[in-house]
Amino acid sequence: MSFTLAITGRPNVGKSTFFNRLLEQRKAIVDDVSGVTRDRQYGVAEWAGKSFNVIDTGGFVTGSNDVFETEIRKQVHIAIEEANAIVFMVDAATGITSLDESMAELLRRSPKPVFLVVNKVDNHSRLMEATEFYSLGFEHIFFLSSISGSGTGELLDAVNELIVEKGEDSVSDDPLPKFAIIGQPNVGKSSLLNALVGSERTIVSDIAGTTRDTIHTHYNLYNKEFVLIDTAGIRRKTKVHEDLEFYSVIRAIKAMDEADVCLLLLDAGKGITAQDLSIFSLAVKKGKGIVVLVNKWDLIEDKGTNTARDYEKELKQRLAPFTDVPVLFTSVTEKQRIFQSIEAALQVYENRQRRVATSKLNEVMLKAIEQYHPPVVRGIAVSIKYVTQLPTHTPTFAFFSNFPDDIKTPYKNYLENKLRENFDFKGVPIRLFFRKK
Repeated sequence: MSFTLAITGRPNVGKSTFFNRLLEQRKAIVDDVSGVTRDRQYGVAEWAGKSFNVIDTGGFVTGSNDVFETEIRKQVHIAIEEANAIVFMVDAATGITSLDESMAELLRRSPKPVFLVVNKVDNHSRLMEATEFYSLGFEHIFFLSSISGSGTGELLDAVNELIVEKGEDSVSDDPLPKFAIIGQPNVGKSSLLNALVGSERTIVSDIAGTTRDTIHTHYNLYNKEFVLIDTAGIRRKTKVHEDLEFYSVIRAIKAMDEADVCLLLLDAGKGITAQDLSIFSLAVKKGKGIVVLVNKWDLIEDKGTNTARDYEKELKQRLAPFTDVPVLFTSVTEKQRIFQSIEAALQVYENRQRRVATSKLNEVMLKAIEQYHPPVVRGIAVSIKYVTQLPTHTPTFAFFSNFPDDIKTPYKNYLENKLRENFDFKGVPIRLFFRKK
């Protein structure tokens, strides 16, 4: 299930700290200054065996309180409409502010589950003071400290109860490959879909955010059959002045959950942005196949013999460590290499479905291990005696060793590289697990 949790709240209540704790990494910048989080942060969190998407509604700009309030209200509207559940974070040290009350009024009218999270409750006196937040009128209220992590378990247990298990969820039985077209607004996503199907299936304009919803198109031409998911931006509504980038992020994440392969479109003139890298990393974490399309290549002037090669080299440096992905230089308006992009996506889809026979896998990988043994740890030889592929959607391999915990990242990278050298997994993330023999 594509379950999305949005973290909302006024500036400097600890949203980014909480976000970092959920993802178990320092991804968002944390500071005591209001408005530090200017870029949207998003990732995948896991708790008690269930995974869900998390979005930190940062993106504030420095300025007056009026500017803050306008930005925050926009994001609350978006979170109410797009997320499955909302964390409304407030600050126990500051108490209830007028902006908190304004946000509470909006969220109380929401049909979505809202968890009121009182942050910075790190001692008994703070807990007593924090009881004033009951006056905001929310049923689900939690007291925690994002920095120490105390109290987060109870909140995550409540979130987990809302997430439907995969076996219970209503998943489409459609066996066709599903390709999601993702990328920044106005890079040519809708134009690509229209060019492929040969009709004006979606509205195309130069205004970023023309398309409102994800659009599923059944493609069945030239002996190729698959489903295209267009995640192009947003059509503006009359009542809400949306933040198009925030909408684009949520739509892309939801489409990513449905897709087998993601077609990541980049603007050749702008290159890969921080948001593109974040979505790329998220697709990798979700185990999706990836094809990178550098669009508007026809607009690049002074192209020499090695321009594309140098561009691809620089691009893959930014995509590292996962660089085994197809990169195509396209022009949707000129219909240059758009059908090659589909061929590449179909090949990546096949790679993602690939199952390697255990006998062949051991023949190849044990030979590679013999050529380069795992490093000795504490004077003890680490050995790997057996490897098998696990029955999962994403290619996943289990290596059985006498000391699995002593196999470090450099050697894991060596094993992954050997898998890629000998078996075609181009465009597909690989998972490696090490178990006790």
